[in-house]
Amino acid sequence: MKNFKNATLCLVLILAAVYNLQAQEDQKILITIDPESDGPQISRHIFGQFAEHLGRGIYEGVWVGPASAIPNTRGIRNDVVEALRELNVPNVRWPGGCFADEYHWRDGIGTQDERMARINASWAGRPEPNTFGTHEYFDFLKQIGANAFISANVGSGTVKEAADWLEYLTAEGSSLALERSRNGHPDPYPVAFWGIGNESWGCGGPLTAEEYLTELKKFSNFSTNYNPALNTRHIAVGPDGADFAEYTEVIMNAWSTKSWAWNIGGISLHRYTRNGWPPNIPASGFDNQQYANVLAETVGMDSFISENEKIMNRYDPEGNVAIFVDEWGTWYAPTEGTDPGSLEQENTIRDAIVAALNFNIFVRHAERVRGANIAQMINVLQSLIITKEEEMILTPTYHAFRLYVPFQQARRLSLAYNSGIYAEGNVELQRLDAIAAKQENGHIILALTNLDPVRSVTVEVMMKDRMLKQATGETLSAPFMDSQNTFENPEQVKPQVLNPRMQNGKAEITLKPHSVTVILLN
Repeated sequence: MKNFKNATLCLVLILAAVYNLQAQEDQKILITIDPESDGPQISRHIFGQFAEHLGRGIYEGVWVGPASAIPNTRGIRNDVVEALRELNVPNVRWPGGCFADEYHWRDGIGTQDERMARINASWAGRPEPNTFGTHEYFDFLKQIGANAFISANVGSGTVKEAADWLEYLTAEGSSLALERSRNGHPDPYPVAFWGIGNESWGCGGPLTAEEYLTELKKFSNFSTNYNPALNTRHIAVGPDGADFAEYTEVIMNAWSTKSWAWNIGGISLHRYTRNGWPPNIPASGFDNQQYANVLAETVGMDSFISENEKIMNRYDPEGNVAIFVDEWGTWYAPTEGTDPGSLEQENTIRDAIVAALNFNIFVRHAERVRGANIAQMINVLQSLIITKEEEMILTPTYHAFRLYVPFQQARRLSLAYNSGIYAEGNVELQRLDAIAAKQENGHIILALTNLDPVRSVTVEVMMKDRMLKQATGETLSAPFMDSQNTFENPEQVKPQVLNPRMQNGKAEITLKPHSVTVILLN
């Protein structure tokens, strides 16, 4: 009898668990958007890119040379340019990364025969031919319609070298401007952002915060933009996600009492999702717990930004100095069969979720976060594009960027919803993550991310004090939580058109597991 009672109790508990799970699946989440809330503008620069001389990021990814059989324009891949145009890329950070602090710009100008071949000491001693240099970079930017974000060499360079580079780029009438003209570009180049060093606490130094501050003042003072068509903003080095928090404190304290001789427009933050060092998370073939662990570390970006915001608010309550998260993304174990030093990794629907979560965090901090750059654009880390000779595939991360294009320069709106819970082992996260914004034309956009890799979720969307008339959108989902696009199956993960059901002034949408959805509401 006792065994019978125990068996009956177990059955009841199992049925209750199944019932609760079903109830959670069937329960609708109501999202209410306030269309009149007046949030900050979402800078398009939070959707920036990062292209470093690392592995196959530049060579094979962007540059194949004008003599290549791969279709190109002046050596730059046509297929890559066409894909990037779809993203309305706001800026591309170049030439690094760690490579920036060993890069000497004169090595990469003049005819190809005049270029100085080097060894890339930052990335496993690989040859660096410098066939892709300053002029090729600006040609690439023009082809994709992006702004320049240049990282100047503070670590192994000099103040004069950096000052000469910016004069070469932006001046008219000087000897350096005439040299630029002889090299094929008579008009000054527009430089939107001038990064003063990179990770100066590590591969770009290593310097203490006080030591870096001394360099920052000098480089800022003497790095002059001579092109009045565009105000170049200086970006200082800040901390990474684990250490060197004192950088923000030291720099902002000095900035608050600075003289006229130097200034900055932003502080750089770096934070990767990598679950420790060295990175060993599998990029594919992972289990439910590994999936959850990656998302849990990703959402830690929110508290990292908040900690730095608090420091900056003490010294700069008006928000003059922006945060630029100019390195972020997943960093996994390298793809089997590739050179580990090239940092190539597979890209799955999980990475699209990571991208969406980061976008949403940046938007929630739009008052201070006005720039961000994913690491990296092509063939490296959480890349948007992967190339193999003449072939190219678009990753799930690329599609996440494309879905979020409507948020560029829109105004953040307030919204209210009960996100629900997604739990796996000792990880507990919100099940649904959402942001909303209003475009200049008055259209409202809503981004919805279902973190749960197993359960779908149905949401009802309504406007405060208004009736919805129409809703259209796209959703990015996949058969499995590690589904990816490959050269054999390049479209396994791609957005699908979604037409929400309209009823009583509300839009009803069912979100598939591990999915990213963007809806346009009228």
